[in-house]
Amino acid sequence: MSSSLSERATQVREGEANPLGGVTSKYPGPRAQISTNRNLSWWRRILPVIESHRLTFFVAIGLSFVSLVFQVLIPNMLSSDIDNTLIKHVTSLHSDVVAVVIVGLLAGLTGIISRQYVYYTAYNVEADLRSLIYEHLTWLSFSFYDRVQSGQLISRANSDIRSVQMYSTFAPLIIVQCFIGVIAFGFMLYISWILALIAMVVMPILYFVGIRMRRVMFPISWITQARLADVATIVDENVNGVRVVKSFAQEEAEVNRLADDAERVAWAYIKDANIRAVWSPWVQNLPQLGLALVLLFGGWMVLQGKLQYGEILAFNAYLLMLQAPFMMLGQLVMMGQRAKASAERIFEILDEKPDVVDRPGAFDLDVVAGAIDFNHVQFTYANGAEILTDFDAHIAPGETVAIVGRTGSGKSTVARLMTRFYDVSNGAITIDSHDLRDVTLHSLRENVGVVLDEPFLFSVSIRENIAYGRPDASLEEVEAAARAANADEFIVRLPEGYDTIVGERGYTLSGGQRQRIAIARTLLLNPPILILDDATSAIDVHVESGIYEALRGLLTQRTTIVIAHRISTIALASRVLLLENGRVVASGTHDELLANVPLYSQILAQATTGEQA
Repeated sequence: MSSSLSERATQVREGEANPLGGVTSKYPGPRAQISTNRNLSWWRRILPVIESHRLTFFVAIGLSFVSLVFQVLIPNMLSSDIDNTLIKHVTSLHSDVVAVVIVGLLAGLTGIISRQYVYYTAYNVEADLRSLIYEHLTWLSFSFYDRVQSGQLISRANSDIRSVQMYSTFAPLIIVQCFIGVIAFGFMLYISWILALIAMVVMPILYFVGIRMRRVMFPISWITQARLADVATIVDENVNGVRVVKSFAQEEAEVNRLADDAERVAWAYIKDANIRAVWSPWVQNLPQLGLALVLLFGGWMVLQGKLQYGEILAFNAYLLMLQAPFMMLGQLVMMGQRAKASAERIFEILDEKPDVVDRPGAFDLDVVAGAIDFNHVQFTYANGAEILTDFDAHIAPGETVAIVGRTGSGKSTVARLMTRFYDVSNGAITIDSHDLRDVTLHSLRENVGVVLDEPFLFSVSIRENIAYGRPDASLEEVEAAARAANADEFIVRLPEGYDTIVGERGYTLSGGQRQRIAIARTLLLNPPILILDDATSAIDVHVESGIYEALRGLLTQRTTIVIAHRISTIALASRVLLLENGRVVASGTHDELLANVPLYSQILAQATTGEQA
């Protein structure tokens, strides 16, 4: 992307600006990227993100280690206290108790601080991963969104990231716990190497149980995450399509649809629980067999005078301390398999490459006269639908041209190609003789303003919606753009005027009001090239005439493409291009085509009949 866009993103991160004009964020943004090397294991690809927080991460690990070291010292201290104070009466009980209390307090204090740093690191890693996904989604091309459900994306940006974050930050702590187990085992060897070996009898069995558990957990973890995404998709569709659902009285059908998918999720969770129920007891209870063997042989050694009371007490304490990592082993395996499944689902997005990118050496489109050439353009969507076959046309600077055609003839596709939402399959589109593929995307979209037939508004104030492309615009500039779009008259009648908050997607406003705000939003940018993609289709004819009266003066200052079917809209244009089967079949003024091209008259008649119906 262009340097100006990067600077803009940096400003937003640093709180200097906000594209919606709202409260700015202090979050600095992700410090590192996920590795693009697909040959690496999933955790090695995530590792750069965790390493970017290495200071707090290592503080957490270090303090956790120190806390566990203090805990390891306590059994040895108790052993010495029992043998030397209670049995031999060599040392003072008071000083021994004070020493144990001090060590215990140090263990607790370092443990508290360690946990705080762990959570601090964990949630920052989660924020980085979520930002990386969102940033990548903003760069992906429209073809990606044509084939991927939004619910799938939402699931990956939430539950999948949480699974990866939990494992990535807490697994090292469990490893530290295991390392402390090694130290505890060292003390056990020091006390009695025979008892230590007896306690380890069950370890080979635990190893093979862990391997088997990992193999059976991964498939069900993947299925669970995928089915959660299916549920998220249904919820997203029903929230966004609630008006369609209610207008067709399909509430019960949609509830049943969600219930079916919820049952599929429940099945996956139950299967997951069954696997845990079978394998977790092995991991958690096998060490108890070692404890029973230690009590048997250790008790015999005490009775034979080969081991002191304090030593057997300390040995059992270390054995219990050694069991903790193994009790966590099952949880670690399950977390790891779920994290692996989630990471691979995340990588499916992050490994996706945009179809439309800046070419090497792309330059900014600076001073634009507005000459547009479509040179034998062909375009086919990813699903194989060929829309434009040989679209060839020239539009002079400052000219207003209307494109008319049947539904599906490719009118809206022309608008999408002009802003490089998609790239042409063959041929070329040029602005002032510059191929669109040779200029930067950001500069192209700064100079080509599009008002779509389905306007989208954010859940912020009307002023912020109009100023979306120019957050620094003054209220006077916003009002001027609104007047040009004939929107000022209804805005000032609202309770809060320009500060009125619109509902989600702007549905608290009428379709015509939303379209007028969308027109004002584009006019505020004052682009040299303007595309109106059926931008007044939801507006009353009388209101539309007022908008066009205001627009006439503005359109003389820029090149305009009007995609339309209403005669009132076509009247804005000095020339009309008739589109049929993906190519221009006639060009001329409205009156010329009406008089000489029967197809043109037929299309207008159908459009008029549709409006009256």
